[in-house]
Amino acid sequence: MAVQLQRKVDFPMVDLANIAYYPRIFDLAHRFFEDSWEAICGLRYPVLLLERKKGFPVVHVESNFHAPLRYGDTITATIWIDKVGESSCTWCYEFHNQKDELLWTSTQVTVCVDMDTMSRVPIPSDVRAGLESCGREDVNGNL
Repeated sequence: MAVQLQRKVDFPMVDLANIAYYPRIFDLAHRFFEDSWEAICGLRYPVLLLERKKGFPVVHVESNFHAPLRYGDTITATIWIDKVGESSCTWCYEFHNQKDELLWTSTQVTVCVDMDTMSRVPIPSDVRAGLESCGREDVNGNL
């Protein structure tokens, strides 16, 4: 099932036009990515990185900017996994504001790596099970 998380757009994220500067949107997405691991796999991302020595760096990104993220907005990120391969997976993101306006969508392919060598490795079976369970269904069970 898809995961939903929330964060506010704070002042350091915005530019002189009072909208989130686009690199900050990718930073926000990464913060949601890290926060989602506990809900998806029952595992905090720092544990995966620092203790289990597995990381999931992004190797491909596609994004669409539908409307601006503004200072003070509450962003709800809906995140799901579209595909899980042997060592890669495709993350999907939708950002909505407090008015339920679609602001940003993205697909991001990550690859499981050994943090000591940065070489591609198979996704561990317990992690794979969590990722495979995080499909497109929303929190109400709808597609």
